[in-house]
Amino acid sequence: MALLEAIQGPRDLDKLSSEQLVELAAEIRAYLIPTVAKTSGHIGPNLGVVELTIALHRVFDSPKDTILWDVGHQAYVHKLLTGRQDFSALRHSGGLSGYPARAESEHDVIENSHASTALAYADGIAKAHQVRGVTDRQVVAVIGDGALTGGMAWEALNNIAAAKDRPVIIVVNDNERSYSPTIGGLADHLATLRTTQGYERFLEWGRGMLGRTPVIGAPLYEALHGVKKGLKDIVAPQGMFEDLGLKYVGPVDGHDLAGMEAALRRARHYHGPVIVHAITRKGEGYPAARNNVNDQLHQVAVDSDPETGQPLVPSGTSWTSVFADEMVKVGAERDDVVGITAAMLHPVGLARFAERHPDRIFDVGIAEQHAVTSACGMAFAGLHPVVAIYATFLNRAFDQVLMDAALHNAGVTFVADRAGVTGNDGASHNGMWDMSIFQVVPRLRIAAPRDGSQLRAQLREALDVADAPTMVRFSKGTVCEDIPAVAKAGSMDVLRTTAGSGLAPDVLIVSVGAMAQVCLDVAERLADQGIGATVVDPRWVKPVDPAVLMLAAEHRLVVTVEDNVRVGGVGCVVAQALRDAGVHTPLRDFGVPAEFLDHANRGEVLEQIGLTGQRVAHEVVGLVAGLGSAVAADRAAASNGSATGTSTGSSNGNGTESHDAVAVS
Repeated sequence: MALLEAIQGPRDLDKLSSEQLVELAAEIRAYLIPTVAKTSGHIGPNLGVVELTIALHRVFDSPKDTILWDVGHQAYVHKLLTGRQDFSALRHSGGLSGYPARAESEHDVIENSHASTALAYADGIAKAHQVRGVTDRQVVAVIGDGALTGGMAWEALNNIAAAKDRPVIIVVNDNERSYSPTIGGLADHLATLRTTQGYERFLEWGRGMLGRTPVIGAPLYEALHGVKKGLKDIVAPQGMFEDLGLKYVGPVDGHDLAGMEAALRRARHYHGPVIVHAITRKGEGYPAARNNVNDQLHQVAVDSDPETGQPLVPSGTSWTSVFADEMVKVGAERDDVVGITAAMLHPVGLARFAERHPDRIFDVGIAEQHAVTSACGMAFAGLHPVVAIYATFLNRAFDQVLMDAALHNAGVTFVADRAGVTGNDGASHNGMWDMSIFQVVPRLRIAAPRDGSQLRAQLREALDVADAPTMVRFSKGTVCEDIPAVAKAGSMDVLRTTAGSGLAPDVLIVSVGAMAQVCLDVAERLADQGIGATVVDPRWVKPVDPAVLMLAAEHRLVVTVEDNVRVGGVGCVVAQALRDAGVHTPLRDFGVPAEFLDHANRGEVLEQIGLTGQRVAHEVVGLVAGLGSAVAADRAAASNGSATGTSTGSSNGNGTESHDAVAVS
């Protein structure tokens, strides 16, 4: 690794010969494969951009020149070339992020990992340069062909192309894939460009032959070059980009360092918007990735075998697998159920459904907004679509869920995979916003299964709703053992009661989704302190089950526990329902703070934010103790108030007094 270790910044690349650059590319691959197999991360995409990234940093002067990555999971090589070569804790607490991160380096600009945004950033930065009179800096956006399927990318292209004198360099990293093979009309167009390079070959032949022809050779060549637009329309359809006003360079072999560098230098000297079309191969140099049919090892798990890319220790059954199996069963029973995915067929668990029902699966590309509204059209026409999207990405389609699905009573089921704290992918991937964002949507019903059995049951319950949208949200990772209910309260499952324990019903714990194990742990710890707790799982967290109000009136304290942001979450909604019903039992909501959380594994993040049995129980014990003091104070105040005509506190129906249903701190 002698060459790689010597690279402390991009300008160190200038010292290397062509042969050394090729050797450096090999060293980078030799470093990434075993390292990422150990830590987990995106291996396939990064192996595909090694030469492209080296060429970028040879031609452009980062950070003076701005290099943007879309999507950011292809920026590992960029990190190595900008002085970050310790990948030993990649995506783990205290280590490097799996995406660009401003806190790590001045070379990183966009911290997101949501696709299709870089061109809008590039447009904005270029406009700022123009307004400020900055003319010595370049703006380069590297965008995968999958990200180009997003509507936001085309909105940006429309604006970038409108300014013929505003330089923006768009490098299309075309590997025919997002997670899975890229689909749609744009993908077909790029495929044609890959395979039809006749124009460039013909023009090169003309330059050589006519240049040697006396007198008339040069004029003929210029004439030929002048009619290239018409010729390209016949031989290679680059015209689509040029019709937008974008200069087109390519296609270029993204693994040919010299060719890639030459193409980028051409683009650099063109003073306007230009596209450089680079053909790359995902997983290049790694047979295990190249031979992986599903996603060419888009991402590998922690402690994978470097030779195969497969986990050395098989993981348990995942939430996504439970959903995948149930969808196959539902598909066999109901021919009106169809699946929709946004370029993530395998990650969201719809691949098995697609194998059984290939005519009932629709991959719309990275276009979540379109996925939702298209689903509403399907529902209108008699189908029941299941739109499976990571919770963090479903946020992007809020307006469509609100104004297309809910407003029109569309029978569409949204499956929010990777909901709650996901961990290692960091702030942009935590699915911790959904139950707050979508709480405000009228008519929408939200289910939060606690285990695999409930996921199967609640998916079917959602599919039975034909006159309103439904949402089923579940976590990332291994599903827990089924947690049986010991009783029912309304539509809620009671997971633990104080009956027969000799303890008074002090605390009502409302458990949301995957937090059930934590809540049962809290109840056990409270019992050890002589505090009785009832644990309920609402199953459907929106709307609030009226049985919560009844149970709340029978307890001294209500506690809600959710791996969703506290602001506007289930706890807030339950508190509002209690206030509206005139139930004055105090409530304490435990959840995720409204902050961007650093990358770490799920357990570490939950520990950091206090969502563990020990931490929650410790705080609840203090709250219960405080209730006793508050009751005494209220009684004293009431006694004093009897002489003055004022009083505080109110009966909650079980002989004690409490305060309004607000968060207790």
